[in-house]
Amino acid sequence: MKDLRIVFMGTPDFAVDTLKTLVEHHKNIVGVITAPDKPAGRGRKLNESAVKKYALSKNLKILQPTNLKSENFLEALKALNANLQIVVAFRMLPKVVWQMPEYGTFNLHASLLPNYRGAAPINWAIINGEIETGVSTFFIDEEIDTGDMILQEKVAIDPNENAGSLHDKLMVTGSQLVIKTVNAIEKNEVTTVPQIISEDIKTAYKLNKDNCKINWNAPIDAIFNHIRGLSPYPAAWCTLVNGEEQPDVKIYATEKEIEDHNLSNGTIVATKKTLKIAVTEGYLILKEIKLPGKRAMDIPSLLNGYTFEENAKML
Repeated sequence: MKDLRIVFMGTPDFAVDTLKTLVEHHKNIVGVITAPDKPAGRGRKLNESAVKKYALSKNLKILQPTNLKSENFLEALKALNANLQIVVAFRMLPKVVWQMPEYGTFNLHASLLPNYRGAAPINWAIINGEIETGVSTFFIDEEIDTGDMILQEKVAIDPNENAGSLHDKLMVTGSQLVIKTVNAIEKNEVTTVPQIISEDIKTAYKLNKDNCKINWNAPIDAIFNHIRGLSPYPAAWCTLVNGEEQPDVKIYATEKEIEDHNLSNGTIVATKKTLKIAVTEGYLILKEIKLPGKRAMDIPSLLNGYTFEENAKML
């Protein structure tokens, strides 16, 4: 049985569940590496990462480097005398960091590798209409998300699932997979396998304004998946043309209505309580929307105080 001394690296809520699970399983966490505090909000008050907040509550040793190659950080990391490092939703590590511990550095990734390597695996699995995804642990090497696989666990994607609910499912499943991985390393029972590379591997590209924009000319299923795959964050968007107004709006939830019509794609059909957009094969019924400077709201609430003109459309 190996006597593990673990350094944990992570920043957002997704990583907290794993750190919490490691602590609850009495694993020896000798240090936590997380992002530096960032100014946030109108007062520009320094905001601590979710991982830092949890680590403070458990009196864990915390390091917040701005530069992962700086001598000060590398000396502080070495001084922790860790023999295993675990990375969950952190950032790319330089070789000098990931090769430091005796038993290696492993990463938890929110996809069934080698598919959906990259920054946004949860979003792209839904956008691409997958019916299952999962979590993988692998030892880090010099490329991004390419190292030898340790364990995987599959997770079903429900037909109406959005990125928020899938994030939470993968967060819980991932924390359990990390514990299984740590236990296997402890007992010297790890068998790794290289990732099998093929031409049809799907990539989890970084999300930006361009790839979050809704294409109302796409098939109805593609638009539906695009919207739920970006909800609640960063959110799919488009331009609303309503008379003289042309604001960019965010759309968080829709329902499909398959029906023949002769309206052009993007045409808005509004009643007193409903709002739907004409697309190929039918309509997308809007359920939740956000106008600039307003909070996200359901459609009945929007229609209480907002009027759509006859030729209103989404671009």
